Amino acid sequence: MNTTQYYNTIIALSLAGTLFAGYLTISKLITGTCAFSEPCPYFLGYPSCWYGFAMFAIILLASLRGRFSKGKNMCKTVLRTVSVLGTFFAGYSVALEVPAMFGSLAPSYGMGLPTCAYGLVFYVAILVLSFVSLEDASSVVVSPTQ
Repeated sequence: MNTTQYYNTIIALSLAGTLFAGYLTISKLITGTCAFSEPCPYFLGYPSCWYGFAMFAIILLASLRGRFSKGKNMCKTVLRTVSVLGTFFAGYSVALEVPAMFGSLAPSYGMGLPTCAYGLVFYVAILVLSFVSLEDASSVVVSPTQ
């Protein structure tokens, strides 16, 4: 995967994550309840989807900058750092909901799993691509032609 394909893939994943977390955030702001009639995990007094939205937006902006500008090294660092944080954060939020999933009064999830689980999938995909694809792209040596 070359650098352009890498950034295009990260842009698509982070745009999907931003739109999904944005929908959850707007739904919570407008209705006061979480989307899909699910329980809302909170972190530091705020819904987790708010943090997810911010992290996906940062990844989206960094990937756009990496794709269309020269600051690729800084973008790599931002993408790796935020995807690690997002993976741990979404994993923590999912771990909070696992006991409720299997309890006697288990809530029904409108999408089958807690929404944080879907965010976790996107963060893990971005994380894996950030470490695997960027290493491959940066190790390619171009030799001059004669």
